Amino acid sequence: MFETLQKGFSKARQRLRGEVEIDESVIDASLRDIRLSLLEADVDLKLTRSFLDRVKEKALGEVIQISAKSKSGKRVRISAADAFVKICQDELTAMMGPVNTELEMASGNVPTGVMMVGLNGVGKTTTTGKLANLLKKKGHKPLLCAADIYRPAAIEQLQVLAGRLDVPVYADFNSKDAVGICKAAMTEARIRNCDIVLFDTAGRQTVDDTLMTELQDIKAAVKPKNIFLVADAMIGQDAVITAREFHQRLTLSGVVLTKLDGDARGGAAISIKEATGAPIKFLGMGEGMDKLEEFRPDGLASRILGMGDVVGLVKDFEQVVDSDKAEKDAERMLKGKFTMMDFLDQMQMIKKMGSLSELMEKLPFFQDGMPDEVKNMDGSELVKIESIIHSMTRKERIDVSLFDKQPTRVERVAKGCGRTVKDVQSLLERFKGVRDMMGAIGKQAGLLSKIPGMKQMAMAKQMKNAMAGGGMPGMPGMPGMPGMPGLPGMGDFSEEMLQAAVAGSPGVRKSQSGKEKSRNKQKRKSAKQARKKGRKKR
Repeated sequence: MFETLQKGFSKARQRLRGEVEIDESVIDASLRDIRLSLLEADVDLKLTRSFLDRVKEKALGEVIQISAKSKSGKRVRISAADAFVKICQDELTAMMGPVNTELEMASGNVPTGVMMVGLNGVGKTTTTGKLANLLKKKGHKPLLCAADIYRPAAIEQLQVLAGRLDVPVYADFNSKDAVGICKAAMTEARIRNCDIVLFDTAGRQTVDDTLMTELQDIKAAVKPKNIFLVADAMIGQDAVITAREFHQRLTLSGVVLTKLDGDARGGAAISIKEATGAPIKFLGMGEGMDKLEEFRPDGLASRILGMGDVVGLVKDFEQVVDSDKAEKDAERMLKGKFTMMDFLDQMQMIKKMGSLSELMEKLPFFQDGMPDEVKNMDGSELVKIESIIHSMTRKERIDVSLFDKQPTRVERVAKGCGRTVKDVQSLLERFKGVRDMMGAIGKQAGLLSKIPGMKQMAMAKQMKNAMAGGGMPGMPGMPGMPGMPGLPGMGDFSEEMLQAAVAGSPGVRKSQSGKEKSRNKQKRKSAKQARKKGRKKR
């Protein structure tokens, strides 16, 4: 995702390495790389020029201080590349935001209407189901309305989705009056005590007067508080043009970009807000009913710049992790009881979160581009490892040392799952590496301690007085992610950066303020002086 955009920003950052002052020649060369990427990613030429002009104006002649003081009082080293990336990130975030993903709710006992509009084939009906699922998780009681009376099986598709999500749906197979169906759905919502009605409206191959007239009639009849355009990110600039036309006729509340996980360009994501005035509200990132993300401009800007999205990663983990179970598992792992069954649980958790390459994009390890072996990772490697573990006996999963004592067990497992002996031995080696890494993670409060379970592990270590300082060691493989190449250490990512990245996330331990650190330092100094005086008296 966003490979085309990332390429230009990565080249620009490399040009600025080692520079102390950003002069015009360096800026022009860097912006030339970015311009090519933006245009190749299908960002509008006018918007590209406007963005580059703003970046150049802010960056020109800016002298970079070697270090600066952070809010917590720490000294952080800053380079020209860091400053330029920060300028780009601010401008990208401003261009795509600000965004409020909360729905505008109707007052009184009137159900809140949400019109889902768009062309045929963009995933409108599926997105309606995804939004219903998201709203249900937030405590709302949505009702789906099948207002697409033209597309074959559109009503049946919505009914199937409603059944999977266990939400009510209103449909009338005999009526050809979309406006009447929507009005009846509002009445049905009051009877069922539903607070939100999602109208799955009809689409067309192109924007035409017939389509717009019907949508305007529905809007006038049910007075929806929210009108969301569902647009296909993979059509690039055409998505922006479509959004502009719908916004002019309907006054959109926001846009839902679908199929963004399959778009390497990402130009539509950058262009829509500034080109139309309608903000992106949600992103469709997969086929599952849970694959709808609330849009965060700062997170997307960070991913475009190759800095990952730690906040988004933590949210992904929170959706699939049982925090109570994670805490118990962490305590057990601290006692050296990390087994192959735990390893299997972690892999299954990762599979729930989507593709491995998508997950890796949110980690801030690949500023200069993701290696091909990481980029091309898919679920097949997890399936392969899962089959090997399932071929083991319960005793073998609990105690892998049995394979060292009786090597013939490896051959039996390999035959049982249809894999080679080398595959089984490779898994055992990776497992041992991850098991050793578990202890290392618990010794410090780095990036992974922000993830449920890892945080409790670090806290438990502190209670055992086994806390140790230092950066994250190089990792042989993420938990539950076998087949992944060794990741670099966390030395390049200071605690300040991580705290900024995960600010506001549940479970994140706040750092001490500058005043608190100063007071603690003074206390330690006074205690030291008192001890010296005591020794002199003796």
